[in-house]
Amino acid sequence: MTQTVDAPEAAATTPAAAIRDRLVRPMPGDRIWGWIGPLLVGLVAAVLRLVDLGRPNKIIFDETYYAKDAYSQLLFGYSRKFTEDANERILNGDLDVFLDEPSFVVHPPVGKFIIGQGIRVFGMDPFGWRVAVALCGVLTVILVTRIGRRLFRSTLLGCVAGLLLAVDGLSIVMSRTAVLDGILTMFIVAAFGCLLIDRDRMRAKYADWAEARLSRGLTEPGDGPLFWWRLWRLAAGITLGLACGTKWSGLYAVAVFGLMTVLWEVSARRAAGLRSPVLNSMLRDGPVAFLTMVVTAAFVYVVSWWGWIFSSDGYGRQWATENAPSTLGQLFPGWARSLWHYHDDMWRFHRGLDTPHDYQSNAWEWLYLGRPVSFDYEGYDLGQAGCEAERCSQAVLALGTPPLWWGACAALLVCLWWWFFRRDWRAGAILAGVIATWVPWLFFSDWLVFDQRTIFYFYAVAIAPFLVLAVTFALGLVIGPPDAEPRRRAVGVAIAGAYVLIVVAVAAWFYPIHVDQLISYDDWHARMWFSRWI
Repeated sequence: MTQTVDAPEAAATTPAAAIRDRLVRPMPGDRIWGWIGPLLVGLVAAVLRLVDLGRPNKIIFDETYYAKDAYSQLLFGYSRKFTEDANERILNGDLDVFLDEPSFVVHPPVGKFIIGQGIRVFGMDPFGWRVAVALCGVLTVILVTRIGRRLFRSTLLGCVAGLLLAVDGLSIVMSRTAVLDGILTMFIVAAFGCLLIDRDRMRAKYADWAEARLSRGLTEPGDGPLFWWRLWRLAAGITLGLACGTKWSGLYAVAVFGLMTVLWEVSARRAAGLRSPVLNSMLRDGPVAFLTMVVTAAFVYVVSWWGWIFSSDGYGRQWATENAPSTLGQLFPGWARSLWHYHDDMWRFHRGLDTPHDYQSNAWEWLYLGRPVSFDYEGYDLGQAGCEAERCSQAVLALGTPPLWWGACAALLVCLWWWFFRRDWRAGAILAGVIATWVPWLFFSDWLVFDQRTIFYFYAVAIAPFLVLAVTFALGLVIGPPDAEPRRRAVGVAIAGAYVLIVVAVAAWFYPIHVDQLISYDDWHARMWFSRWI
C-alpha cells in the first residue's frame, strides 16, 4: 500500500501514458480477497451486533418512539397515537395498542420503514424491531471495508478500517438499538462509496478521451466530453435521498458530497489537460451533477412519503382540503400542499427543541467522548437476576472505543496536514465526510446563543466511519510505501499493528457495557473512567 497522491511512480514514456498516470491508479490485483476480506470483517461485525440482540428484553431509550411508529407505519402506512400503557402491553404480547388518531412524528418515514421490515419478519418484540438496524450496521462495516480498499488501494488497510468500525462501541450500540441514526449512517456511507466509484470510472474515461485525441495528433487543449449518464453518481443521489428520508441531517451530506464530486471533476479535467477546467466543470458538469444528485435525492425523498400521501387520515393529510387554498396554491395538488405544511410543523418542532436533558452534549465534545449517553441501566443485589456479587449492573452505554476516538482526533490533524500541504485527495475526501456528519452540529453549541438546540452524542455514529478511515490513513503513513526500506516498514507495521490490537482489546473490555451483559458493579464502575460517563 502506498500513501502517495495521484502521481506516477515512474516517468511516463509518452504524453498519453503521462496523462493516464495522472488520472488512473490501478486497484489491487487481489480481487478474490477483495471480497473475502470484507465479508470476514462483516462476519465479526455480525457476531458483535446480532448475538443476544433481544437483550435487554424491553423498550430502551428512543425505541419507545421508533419501534411503535415503525409498527404503526407497517400496519397503516402512517403513524398513529398509542395507549399510555403501550410499552407494557407490547412486551406482554398485546399489540392492540394504537388509537384511531394520527400521530405527529418529526422524522421522515424511511428509517421506520426499514425497522418495520424486521418486525414484519420476526414479530413485534425486541429482536424484531432491532434486527433490521443491526443488519444495516453490518452492511455499513462491509461498505467501509470496500471503501477503504478503494481509497487506499490496499485490501489489508480496507480490512483494518472495517475491523476498527466493527469493534467500535458507539457503532455497536447504535446497531443494536431501534433508532434512526445507524440507518442514516449506512445511507451516507453508501453514497460516499458510490461517488468514489464514479470518480475512478470518470477519470479512466477522461484518460481514454485524452489518449484518443493524442492518437489523432490533437495536442491543443479541448473542452472535453460531457458525461450525462453516470450510474454511480445517480446511485449516490438515490442513497442520499434515502438518507434525507431517514433524518433531515442527510441534507448536510447532499450539500458537501455534491460539492466534493464537482471538485473531483475539476481535478480530472485539469489532469486530462482540458481548457479552463474550473469554468468548464462548473458550466458543463455542474448542472448534470445537480440533476443527478440533488434532484434525484429530492424525488426519492418525496416518494418515501408514499404511505402518508396515499392515506386519507395521516397527520395533516387533509390540511389543504380544510384550509382554503390561495390562487397560487391551486397550482399544486392537495397532498403536496399538505405535505409542505406538515414539513413546516416539523421544522418548527426542531427549531424549538431546546428542553434541557441530562445526557445532552455539545458537538465539540463528541470526538473526545465528553458526554456519552446511557440508553439503559439496571442495578441488582446479590441473588437478583443471576447476580453473584454483592451488587451487579447491566448497562447499555453509547460510548465510542476510547483509543479509537482519541486516536482519530490526531488522525484528523494528519489528514488536514496531508490535504493542505500535500494536496492528497484521499485526505480531503475523508475530511469531507467528517464535515458532512459533524461540522453542522457545531452551530448548535451552547456558545452560539443565536441557535441553540438539544443534541446528543449518539448522533456522532455517522462520523465514526470517516474517523476510522482517517485513522487508517494515518496508519498507512506509519507503515510507509511498499518500496520503503525493509526495516522502516517492519517498524511501521509493528506500530500500526500494536495500535489496532490495543483498540480491539479495549473494545472487548468495554463490550459488556454496550450489550447489557450482567457484570459486577465494581467491574461496571471500573469502566467509568470519567464522572461524566455516568
